[in-house]
Amino acid sequence: MHDTTHGHVDAANRVWRARRGAFAGLLALAVAMGVGRFAFTPILPMMQADAGLSLRAAGWLAAANYLGYLLGALGAARLPPAWAIRGGLLLIALVTFGMGIGTNLVGWLVLRLLAGIASAWVLVHVSAWALERLLAWGQPALGGVVFAGVGVGIAGAGALCMVLMRADVDSARTWQVLGVLSLLLLAALWTSFRGDAPRAVAMAVATVDRRVAWTADKLRLALCYGAFGFGYIIPATFLPALARRLIADPAVFGWAWPVFGTAAALSTYAAARWLRAVDDRQLWAVAHVLMAVGVVLPVLWPGLQAILLAALLVGGTFMVVTMAGLREARRVAGMGATAFIGTLTAAFAVGQMLGPLAISVVAGTRYGLEGALGVAAVMLLWSAATLWRSAHGAEGQS
Repeated sequence: MHDTTHGHVDAANRVWRARRGAFAGLLALAVAMGVGRFAFTPILPMMQADAGLSLRAAGWLAAANYLGYLLGALGAARLPPAWAIRGGLLLIALVTFGMGIGTNLVGWLVLRLLAGIASAWVLVHVSAWALERLLAWGQPALGGVVFAGVGVGIAGAGALCMVLMRADVDSARTWQVLGVLSLLLLAALWTSFRGDAPRAVAMAVATVDRRVAWTADKLRLALCYGAFGFGYIIPATFLPALARRLIADPAVFGWAWPVFGTAAALSTYAAARWLRAVDDRQLWAVAHVLMAVGVVLPVLWPGLQAILLAALLVGGTFMVVTMAGLREARRVAGMGATAFIGTLTAAFAVGQMLGPLAISVVAGTRYGLEGALGVAAVMLLWSAATLWRSAHGAEGQS
């Protein structure tokens, strides 16, 4: 009887620790992605209004952040996990607050670069931390809760910016508020992330093949994942700015970004529940079609309804594509999965850097933002067709 009771208590403790750990991971990713990566999106209309930020300069600031994310992802594996998570969250809080001090574009570029580096550190190491610990606690399904943090952070930052815009708070003070909030969340999370590198992750890194054995199919997947980076990042950066063109009231146009984030958060639950029942490559292709529709809607149907529907479609598919794409990479690459996933991540990062740069190039032309959205939609449709045609012939390729 005593052993049975002890076993029940131990199981209950594992469940409690897993839930607490999943919630800590959710909050860490909410700060890393909702603030470190994407807070710029809902603040952009404010910076255009009160700081005179041009569309061209906005493109450069977004590209700097995405370059930082690429650099941070490439170097994250060399850092101790606890240091990377805590240090990354602290750096995000400091540079976010710093965005509200001064109006120097060069300074802003450096700060957004640093925010991208730090957000990659947190994302990579929180993912590894959650993977090992949730498995050890017997609750791997709670990984969906952890990755919902991306959408929760996007929705939360967007809702907060909407409230602050409604209260006539300027962009500088908004950056400072987000910086202080990030610091408070870090203080609450400080003891949650500690310990050495996860053993399972360390063993995997030591044993896998770090070289990519290229095939035509792997090249196809890399190009499609790069097209995903380009296609989603333009609406993910500029949807609120598009909405502000149509309606000046922040209580109305400000909904674009919270809708995007909420759709992203909910989609992780749906994908975790149904992903195994659907061919990953076909799911990826269908998600690209839906994303393309969302991308092109504001061009074909100018209006706030189209922008909100675009936020729903793009927000609701980008995390699904991430999960389906990486699952397919693992299947195709086998023992070389780590190296190939790193390659896909690099292709994605290049695509999402080219998106804002494309905006900077076309900002002064008659096509403007709408032209870039059209190009993004075409790339997504091309990649969807490529993925769908290759789905049945990809079995067993490696």
